Formats: sequence, C-alpha cells, structure tokens
Amino acid sequence: MSQTLKITGEMVARLREKTGCGMMDCKHALIETAGDEEKAVAKLREKGIATALKKSSRTAKEGLIFSYIHPGNKLGVLLELNCETDFVAKTEDFQDLGKEISMQIAAASPAVVGIENIPADELSKEKEILKAQALKEGKPEKILDKIITGRLDKFYERICLLEQPYIRDTSGKKKVKELITDAVAKIGENISVKKFARFKIGEE
Repeated sequence: MSQTLKITGEMVARLREKTGCGMMDCKHALIETAGDEEKAVAKLREKGIATALKKSSRTAKEGLIFSYIHPGNKLGVLLELNCETDFVAKTEDFQDLGKEISMQIAAASPAVVGIENIPADELSKEKEILKAQALKEGKPEKILDKIITGRLDKFYERICLLEQPYIRDTSGKKKVKELITDAVAKIGENISVKKFARFKIGEE
C-alpha cells in the first residue's frame, strides 16, 4: 500500500452508504485495500458473511408477521420472519427485508422454506423422475448420480424459497438465502424465515 494514500471521510461515507457497515469497519476495509472501493465492498461482504454464519445458530424467536396483497386483490402472502430481538424487528432494514421476501413468495410461488422442508417421499419421487428422464436420454448409468444432483438444483430453485434466485437481482446469481445473509451481516442478528402461506384466487 502506498504510504501517501489518505483515506478521506468522503471515501468512508460513500462506502458506508453502499454497504450499510459501520464507519470504522469501512475505514479499515479501505486501508486494507489501498482505497479500492470495490475490493473494500468485497472484503466487508466476506467479513459480514462469516459473521452471519456464526449468528445462524442463535435463537430467533422475535420478529413480525408480514402481509402482501398484490394489486387486484387476487394474490396474497403471509410471512413469519424471525429475529432475535423486538428492537431489530422494528427497524427499517428488517421490515424492508420482510417486504422483499413477501413479494418474492408472491412472484415465484415457492412451496417450502428450504431443502430440509421437502417431504422425503416427494424428494424420492422427484429423484426417480429425473433418473427415468436421464435413462431415456441415453445417459450412462455411471454418471446418473451426478446428473440427478445437478438437475435437483433446478428443482430446489423452483420450490424452495431460500434457494430461489432473488427476483430483484438482474444477474440471476443472488439467492434469497444470500439476501438474508446480507441482512444478518448488516443488522447483526440471526434472521430466519419461520413459515409462509401464499393465497391465489382459484388456485388449489
């Protein structure tokens, strides 16, 4: 790092606005990356994800019930989003996250929260279907497991909320679980989706 580089208050403020991280964290990240803002963002994100993973085992029994009604009143969502304290539940960041996840559910129609919530018989049935499809396509038996695993990822993305691509991410690479991880890193508490219900007129 150049000895003449000066980390200005403006640089720190800009990084803080972009990431939502604390002032000192932003300053240290800029120092460590020689003032490179994009590298500093990446460093803060890595640090935040590591912190979020540590928090994921903590109990989250507070939170809010969110509701979303799509224009036209024919589609609605109820979501229970949990955090650790009532204080965080009242913050704008937590409430914005709840709104985003509710709209995700309305738009993408997941069936369950995560992979672990898929009924065992349903998962087994899907594997059998994928195996039959692969055999019909003439795929060699020795690579069937690898093919099925790859295709199961698409199945998970379709029915599991946490595995779905976040609807506002134009790259299609960011999943809902990463949206939540980012929020945990920023807010500083464990956050989890407890359950949700999606209602659509005329839909079973």
